[in-house]
Amino acid sequence: MAKKIKFEENLSNLGNIVTELEKGDIPLEKAVELYGEGLKLSAECRRQLDEARLKITEVNGTAPENE
Repeated sequence: MAKKIKFEENLSNLGNIVTELEKGDIPLEKAVELYGEGLKLSAECRRQLDEARLKITEVNGTAPENE
């Protein structure tokens, strides 16, 4: 079974990727690889936030708000 990575760890990894990309001193192939990895991390962070929002709204007894 795959290890479930915590939101904070995903966010930290995403921040590290952004820092590397902002430096601008990495080869294009590596930059594209990091960009793709960043997109996956961003999507996972969004999923985790949505899941947390749903749990909170269920506890509060309110309907989730759509953005």
